[in-house]
Amino acid sequence: MNFVGSTMIALEGGRLFGLDYQLLLDAAITAVNVFLLFLFLSYVLINPVRNMLQKRQDKVTSDRETAQAEKSEAIALKQEYEEKLKTADKEAEAILSDARRTAMHSSAKIVDEAKEEAARIIARANTEAELEKQKAADDVKQQIIAVASVMAAKLVARSIDDSENNALIEETLNEMGEKTWLS
Repeated sequence: MNFVGSTMIALEGGRLFGLDYQLLLDAAITAVNVFLLFLFLSYVLINPVRNMLQKRQDKVTSDRETAQAEKSEAIALKQEYEEKLKTADKEAEAILSDARRTAMHSSAKIVDEAKEEAARIIARANTEAELEKQKAADDVKQQIIAVASVMAAKLVARSIDDSENNALIEETLNEMGEKTWLS
C-alpha cells in the first residue's frame, strides 16, 4: 500500500488522525526519551560548554583587571622613572658644576704656584746675577790692585818724573789689554 491508500483507509473510518492508546503511549515514550536525551546531552555537552565559557569569561575578566592593574603600575613606574631621570640630570649637572669649580680652583692654584715659582726663579737668578756682578767687580778690583802694585813697583824701581809715569801707566794698560777695562 502506498501513502495515498493508507490515507484513504484513514478517511474511510471517518477519522483523519487516529488517537489510540498505542499512539499516545509511543508519543509519551518519545517525549520522555527526547527529554532524557536533552538532559543527557545538556549534562554531557551543554554544561561543559557552559562551564568552559564561564571559565573563559572569568579568565578574560581577570586578564582585563590584571592588564588594567599592570597599566596603572606601569604608568606609576614611568612617572617614577621620569622623576628619577630629572633628579639624575640635576645631580649630574651639580656634579659637573662642582667639577668645573674644582677644576677652576685647581687651575688658579696651579697658576698661582707657577707664578710664585717663576718669581722665586727670577729672584734667585737676580741674586746670582748680583753675586756674579759683585764677583766680577771684586775681580776687577783685584786686577786694579795688581796693576797698581805692578805700577808702584815699577815707579819705585825707577824714580821718574810725571811724563815717564804717564808713559808707564800707558804701557801697563797696554800689557793688560783694553778688553779688561771695557768689560
